[in-house]
Amino acid sequence: MRLLSLLVALILAAFWILITPKPALAQDNTINYGSTNLENRDFSHANLVGGSFVAAEMRGANFQGADMTNAILTKGVLLGANLEGANLTGALVDRVTLDNANLKNAIFQEAILTRSRLYDADITGADFSDALIDRYQVALLCDRATGTNPVTGIATKESLGCK
Repeated sequence: MRLLSLLVALILAAFWILITPKPALAQDNTINYGSTNLENRDFSHANLVGGSFVAAEMRGANFQGADMTNAILTKGVLLGANLEGANLTGALVDRVTLDNANLKNAIFQEAILTRSRLYDADITGADFSDALIDRYQVALLCDRATGTNPVTGIATKESLGCK
């Protein structure tokens, strides 16, 4: 019985090791602007894939045409920022202030925009397909959703699921 208990414990330990995710190795080119003042900075057409902008101050920053796929913008402030044509596919945009931001033709496919504010943001042609957005924000966005994204061909109203 003791041998059986030991064998079961070893099997469970081996199983645990196999299913436990291994930490990803940091890349040398990882972009980390966490808790940084980036007011009015120009990131237009930059490759910011996987970049971290956690708690960054980005008022008036220019991200026009930037590739921000899988970027992390948690707790960021993007008041009046320009994200026209930016690709934020899969981005984490949690608790971000995007009031008065230019989001024309931006792509937010599969992005997470929970607890974020988009008051008076220009969302003409923006694509929010499969994005996770608070219902209240979706209702506000649907009131002013117009246009079709020139890259994805998806209408903004359709991507938000507006009625």
